[in-house]
Amino acid sequence: MRKLMCWIKQEKGFTLIEMMIAIMIISVLLLIAVPSLTKNNDVVEAKSCEATVKVAQTQVAAFKADTGALPTTIDELVSGGYLDTDEAKCPGGETLTISEGKVTVGTTTTP
Repeated sequence: MRKLMCWIKQEKGFTLIEMMIAIMIISVLLLIAVPSLTKNNDVVEAKSCEATVKVAQTQVAAFKADTGALPTTIDELVSGGYLDTDEAKCPGGETLTISEGKVTVGTTTTP
């Protein structure tokens, strides 16, 4: 019984092998999780851009109702107070353009 008690008191922490196994398991979980998080981020950015286009399209209709004419540029909506400057671009940096009253996504701008 005394030997058993002595053995229990000497065990104070993890062994090197146990620590390596725990780190390996965490690494594998991260390798699985990180790519899926990146993919989800791209989907969220695309959906956010779609929502921004819909907001801008709604403001084009409001501009036409107020002035009787369609705006020719996004800057016209911003200067008229229909859109904020941050709503004139998608979260990914793509610019919005207006052609014949329809809002579309343009090219990516360099910050």
